[in-house]
Order: sequence, then structure tokens, then C-alpha cells
Amino acid sequence: MSQYNQEEEAIEALAGGEFERERVPQSRLQSWKAFLGMYAGEHAAGTEFVIGPLFLTTGVSAFDLIVGLLLGNLMAVLSWRFLTAEIGTKFRYTLYFHLEKICGTRLVTAYNLANGVLFCFLAGAMITVSATAVGIPFDMEMPKLTDTTPNSLTWVIIVLALGAVISLIAAKGYNTVAKAANWMSPIIVLAFIACGVVALIQLDVNSFSDFWNIWGEGSEAFPGQIKYTFWHVVLWSWFANAAMHIGMSDLSVFRFAKKASAGWMTAGGIYIGHYIAWIAAALLYAVYLKSPEAQAMLAGGEAPSVAPGPLAYNAIGIFGIIAVILAGWTTANPTIYRAGLAFQAIIPKLSTFWVTIIAGTVATIAGLFPAFAMKLLGFVALYGFILAPVGAIIVFEYFFGKQAGIQSFYAEKTGIKFNWAVFGAWALSFGVFYFISLEYDVFLSFLTLPAWISCGVLFLIFSRVYQTKPVA
Repeated sequence: MSQYNQEEEAIEALAGGEFERERVPQSRLQSWKAFLGMYAGEHAAGTEFVIGPLFLTTGVSAFDLIVGLLLGNLMAVLSWRFLTAEIGTKFRYTLYFHLEKICGTRLVTAYNLANGVLFCFLAGAMITVSATAVGIPFDMEMPKLTDTTPNSLTWVIIVLALGAVISLIAAKGYNTVAKAANWMSPIIVLAFIACGVVALIQLDVNSFSDFWNIWGEGSEAFPGQIKYTFWHVVLWSWFANAAMHIGMSDLSVFRFAKKASAGWMTAGGIYIGHYIAWIAAALLYAVYLKSPEAQAMLAGGEAPSVAPGPLAYNAIGIFGIIAVILAGWTTANPTIYRAGLAFQAIIPKLSTFWVTIIAGTVATIAGLFPAFAMKLLGFVALYGFILAPVGAIIVFEYFFGKQAGIQSFYAEKTGIKFNWAVFGAWALSFGVFYFISLEYDVFLSFLTLPAWISCGVLFLIFSRVYQTKPVA
């Protein structure tokens, strides 16, 4: 095994279950190569097979998609580098332990519950992705873009079987999950590239102008979808992983980095998975849209299915089926494992095995409902919007706490269990901006950054008033 693979597996194994309540020691720090490999594997995954086609359903133009994704993903990389990696290498704590010091144990418990449930829903979407590939040999009816409930008994049986297998493997522990993902990620990346190349041939693309004209000036959004502009693409791609970077979830990863510059390695995963893979998956859907079946559906006012299994199978055959199954599987597995860890913080007497099984059961039930995958753009935006402002608490305390005259790690130093300044800042920010989204039909990703900034500022203000207890 190469030094590269050894470092990559070491950091993933450590992040799964060591030093939860202490700083990572100097002897266990990892080089930048470990982070490059890990992010490349994590972000070329099952979600990409769905997100790429969904961009086409929003009627994006070529400029909106190609340039918008470049800028949005750059902003995500900068967020990881200058916020998450900076704070992660300064304190070397997990997100949960860092939050506990600020918020108190009871408030962190509520966060763990929300985080675990949202992880389960995301894992459920990935079980749905894999099921679309498994169902091909059984001639299964694929879920439509507008489907919310199971459409056949075959679908139910396949999802339940997949969910059971994925949950059992996840329950075996993070080492098993991480090693499997490491070995499979190159296959998945190769499949995305192959799908993109084959789709370009099928679309008769012979020049860059031919490639550009696939999207051209854009089109009307498909039935049930909203029209995306340049800024929709930029902000959505920036905040697709908002919970991980500005939400600080990846503190748990970057606490193992020797230097904050390891944050730049996220670009490897982002531009492979969230640029090349999204565009390649969009090309697969562009091929399908030219088929008589898709044209008939569009003529009837119905949006053609974005089921990844058939799209990949039509491009690269059996290899496409295998790639979709692996992509969904390698994403669902660690997601279920992380959800289990979040639940275990709430019910610590239950073993890791059983909390992971519980998380897998919730994810499997979610996977029965195609809406989580078919509406993935909206769900991911909501996921980031809910969790990202919590990260602002950590960021604003670190960068502006001293100037604001507040005490850092207030809960730890005073023994409080529930920091009302934190909860009030998050609840008010979430409530106000979510109301704006609903009342005025504002795209949620437009409001993620304002909600994040608002939460951080309110936390500083509320803390000035709330921090009256003597510090030990």
C-alpha cells in the first residue's frame, strides 16, 4: 500500500472515533495528501448523478452553469481553507466538543438530533440513487421527477434490501466504510468521465461551441421546477456543503491537519465531483432528453425522469449500473455512520452498532420516498440553511469574540448546560430568513449567507447581555 493510501485511511479512521473530547496530539497529525484523497473520494459520489441532471431541469444557460459552478465552488474551497481549516488546526477539537464548550451539553444534544435526522434523509436519497440502478434488470418503473411516494412493490423491496445491506455494513464501523470508499472512489470518478465522454459522442459534440450550445441561452424550467440564473448556480454550489464548511462540521476532519493550508485540498474533491461530475451527469440527461420517450413526456407537460441508473446504463452499459450502485452506496454508508454517531451522543448507553442500525432504518424509510432524491436541490439548500448558522457561532467567537468583549467557551467555564445566547441567535436568524423565503418566494440559498452572518452578529450581541455568570 502506498504512503498516500496509508495517510488517507489513517485520517478517516481517526476522524471516526478518536480524541472526541481532547485535542489531537502532534504525533497523529496528517499531511495534505490525506485530505486530497479523502475529499476526492467523498465529493464524487451518488449525489452527483442526481444534481447534474437536476440543473438541466432548471433551464440554466451554458454561462450560468459552467462559469457559475466555477465561481460557486471556488467560494466553497475558500470557506473550507480560511474558516474551517483555520479554526480546526487552531483548537483541534471535533465540532461537537467545540460546540459543547460554547453552547452546553443540552443544546448540543438538540443539534445532534437535528444533524442525525438530516444525515438520515440525505442517506435515504443515496439509497434511492442505488435503487434506480438495481431495478434495471427487473424492469422496474423508475421514479418520476414529481414522485413523492413509492410507485411499485418492486421499488419497495429493492430499497428495503439495499437499506438493510448498507446499514449492516455501516454498523461494522468506520474503518470498513472508509476503506471501501477509498478503493471504490477511483472507479466512480472513471465512470463519471466515461459517461461524459460517451454523452459528448452521442450528442455529436465536435467543438467547444457544440458543447456550449447544449445549454446555449438556457430554457424555461421544467414543470414543477424553478428557473435558475447565474446567481442561483453560484450560491447553490457554494452552499451545497454549507454544513461542512461555514457550518464547521469538518472541524472534525481538519483537526488532524498539520497546517491550515490542507484546506486547499478540498479543491481536488470539489472540482472533480462538483464540477466535472455534475457536468458529466448533466450531459447524460441531455442525451436522454433527445429520446422519443422524453420528448413525449415534455410535450405532455411532464418532466422526464432523472433516475441515475438508466441514464448511466444508456451511456456505458453494465459499468454504468455498477458505478451508480457504488456511488450511492459509498455515500450512504458513511452518512449513516455519522448519523449513528450523532444519535449516540443523545443515547450514549446504546452501542455504536445499534445506533447505526437505527440510523440506517430511518434512512431506508426515507429512501422509499423518491422526493428526497428528486428534490435534492431543494433539500440540500434547506440542509445547509438549517445547520450553517450554528457554525457562525464558532467563527464569530473566534474572530470577533475578544473585540466584542465576550468570554470564549462560556458554557465550559461556567458549567451552564444551555446557552440561551446561542439558541436565541440561531432561532431568530433561522425564523426570520425562513419566513422571508416562504412569504416572498425567495430561493433559500440566497438567504443562507445573510442568516449565517445574522446568527454570528446576534450571538455576539446576546452574549454581551447573557454572560453575567462569573467565569471559573
